[in-house]
Amino acid sequence: MALVTFISDFGNSDYYVPAVKAKMLSINPQLTIVDISHEIALYDIAHAAFLLRSIYNDFPKGTVHLVALNTTSSITDGYIGIKLNEHIFIGPNNGVLSMLADHDPGIIVKFSDIHIKNSSFPAKDILAPIAAKVASGAAIHDFGGPLQAIKKMMGRHFKASKKQIVGYVLRVDIYGNLITNIPKEVFEKLNPGKFEIVFGRESLQQLQTNYDEVEPGDCWAFFNSLDLLEIGINHGHGAELLGLRYDSPIFINFEV
Repeated sequence: MALVTFISDFGNSDYYVPAVKAKMLSINPQLTIVDISHEIALYDIAHAAFLLRSIYNDFPKGTVHLVALNTTSSITDGYIGIKLNEHIFIGPNNGVLSMLADHDPGIIVKFSDIHIKNSSFPAKDILAPIAAKVASGAAIHDFGGPLQAIKKMMGRHFKASKKQIVGYVLRVDIYGNLITNIPKEVFEKLNPGKFEIVFGRESLQQLQTNYDEVEPGDCWAFFNSLDLLEIGINHGHGAELLGLRYDSPIFINFEV
């Protein structure tokens, strides 16, 4: 299957997204290109990594993921391809690909100079051709040599003990809901039966299973489809009303 996903910070009002797609389709008109998002805020590598980490495993193994974030930034150290959990990622070496998993990729290739051209639009001129060719059957090794390690960017990690889990808001979604980095598996292992979730000036002593199990205006918390703790307000913008944002701390205190 010649399948490529595409994520960028290009927006949808300029020619950048269709230009990259046109380049890939000119190489293989049979490609299927799936847009993940082009509404990533400029320089928001953490958001892009969160989106990709959340959904890439839902695509078939062997899918090629084209990642065009900060491709012309001074922090980018060349362009790379990695293999992670039987998926291929093509993008800049600027830290975004290091945030897709808690372990290093099985294969890392730095694209060689013969495939790198001086361009103000590297997503189209460098990354798109490689992504299209790899999706069509080429190997990432065909475009460069092994790289020992990629540039790393570290996200926040939760901390857990028998008495408490301390996590952080990973993402405020379009509804104002707060997605945290506290995993369901860890909560269930530590939960003695009584707990208190503390966020801002609010707290909850029970979990819901969906958004509308509380009255409008009331807070809710449950583990979402990613098995991450999510917090919000029914019929309200949780982040604004609670005064919370990306990286705000969330506490779960256990009675032991």
